[in-house]
Amino acid sequence: WTTSPSLSCASMGSAGVGNPRAKRPVMNQGPNPEAVGRVAAEHLGPLLYALEVCATAMDDADRDQDSRYYRALADLLAEAGGKVAAGHET
Repeated sequence: WTTSPSLSCASMGSAGVGNPRAKRPVMNQGPNPEAVGRVAAEHLGPLLYALEVCATAMDDADRDQDSRYYRALADLLAEAGGKVAAGHET
């Protein structure tokens, strides 16, 4: 039984599978707000566009309540994104 060097645990460095001393993230602390903020900031435009596409599809299907939900969610995200960009995080 062999594996290629690129797939072996040794090639994964100190955080590789099977290394009991590898530093792993502590999952019970919840999401990292800074990381979530960076991801949200980088992807806010596409997220808002996708929500509008969903809202438009709901409009086309005469699902007004669902359409309002998606647009309200987009408004909240856009408002939060604007506060972060302006440095006014709460």
